[in-house]
Amino acid sequence: MAGGAVPQGSSDVNRVEAPVTLKAYLMCAFAAFGGIFFGYDSGYISGVMGMDYFIHQIEGPDATVLTSTHKSLITSILSAGTFFGALMAGDIADWTGRRTTIIGGCVVFLVGTALQTASAGLGLIVAGRLVAGFGVGAVSAILILYMSEIAPRKVRGALVSGYQFCVTVGLLLASAIDYGTQDRNDSGSYRIPIAIQMLWAIILGTGLFLLPESPRYYVKKGKLDLAANVLSRLRGESIESDYIQDELAEIIANHEYELSVVPSEGYWSSWLACFSGSLFKGSSNLRRTILGTSLQMMQQWTGVNFVFYFGTTFFKQLGTIENPFLISLITTLVNVCSTPISFWSMEKIGRRPLLIWGALGMVICQFIVAIIGTITSADAAVKTMIAFICIYIFFFASTWGPGAWVVIGEIYPLPMRARGVALSTASNWLWNCIIAVITPYMTDEDKGNLGAKVFYIWGSLCAICFVYAYLLIPETKGLTLEQVDRMLEETTPRTSAKWVPHSTYAAEMGFTDKNAGTHHEHVTKEEV
Repeated sequence: MAGGAVPQGSSDVNRVEAPVTLKAYLMCAFAAFGGIFFGYDSGYISGVMGMDYFIHQIEGPDATVLTSTHKSLITSILSAGTFFGALMAGDIADWTGRRTTIIGGCVVFLVGTALQTASAGLGLIVAGRLVAGFGVGAVSAILILYMSEIAPRKVRGALVSGYQFCVTVGLLLASAIDYGTQDRNDSGSYRIPIAIQMLWAIILGTGLFLLPESPRYYVKKGKLDLAANVLSRLRGESIESDYIQDELAEIIANHEYELSVVPSEGYWSSWLACFSGSLFKGSSNLRRTILGTSLQMMQQWTGVNFVFYFGTTFFKQLGTIENPFLISLITTLVNVCSTPISFWSMEKIGRRPLLIWGALGMVICQFIVAIIGTITSADAAVKTMIAFICIYIFFFASTWGPGAWVVIGEIYPLPMRARGVALSTASNWLWNCIIAVITPYMTDEDKGNLGAKVFYIWGSLCAICFVYAYLLIPETKGLTLEQVDRMLEETTPRTSAKWVPHSTYAAEMGFTDKNAGTHHEHVTKEEV
């Protein structure tokens, strides 16, 4: 590994990072802004598909609703694009950098949005959402990777949760704009909500030119001087400070340790490295890949995107609701107001308990909605169902919504982190697509006509999420990404919360004097 000197770090496992600065908060907060156009792009389509003018454009002047086939196609085609966009983004992020990949994703998204804005029929809206999906997939995967790699460990969970908060803000903005344009009797009813999302991509893409690249990307590329400079900028400390030297030494040592365990040279061998190791060994790449991809699958199994993708048409189907657009706006508002709770709870309570108890709360709410919907359709019953749907969204937004993204950003070692996060995000979008395809056929009156009974399905799947979280989710709060690697080697998920750091990779790889605990002069990689 060429590109600069390898620092000598201290063996003090508790002194790895500098104090958190306002600058670090602001950098991560801006990166989280990308969640807005992810959320907005997912959310605007629910209202648009309920607009009379849009329905007439797609189905003809006499139609009152979209067919199940067209509703399924329009909704799911975005997720199909995001699946492939997320998969490709892992390679691109390792070749060109995390920041460059996100900027490129914004450009692709703008092209897709322009196509949708120009649409006057089914063909162009579908093509535009497919293209935009490639951009959304790349951004949604690499933003989580980028934020996890630059955020200080003490607040990493809170800052990555900020991404999910921005997703909820995007959903709220989409619902509000849909609500404002729903009664227009021209193409502006749907073109305005579509076109506005260009603004979010322009802001994010432009702003990222001012942010630094991930220091862990530079370590992976062997550019150690650049890694030190970026780390110094992120932490607000001089390059020569003990904090920067300790953290950089640990990143380098962890990277070399992982390469010594599972070499990943060559394109195909690096992909195969994601699936190496034993399924029953917590630190194996295979175990981590399955954990990350299944966690994102479970997040989709909670059924929350049913509410945000098809909420407007579902509330119309209940019959007694005068303004389903307003109810959809309320559900997104609950989503926004609930997510900031995770900023505190993710670091104070931890990832594991939040995912366990969040799943249990969703199970209870969903079965209540399903039971009420089965027994009666009276006005009071519908209002009660809506109330419990809002409580269900509260449980999701404060636990599984941000929690799944936080955990996948933490569990992968540096050599495979970009691909691991990409695979996990692709899993999210794959199941997002599957749910978007099949849900109209389950719930629409001319198809399965499940109506509120669909919550029996979501409730049963959330029960699986509860068992899954109890058995398989490790606790990662308060640890550096390198310490997470060590914790996964030495514990099981149910004992992970009790684990404390007891050594460093820097010491074990010979980057420091294990006994002295003091810094030495810089040495070159060849000397190490």
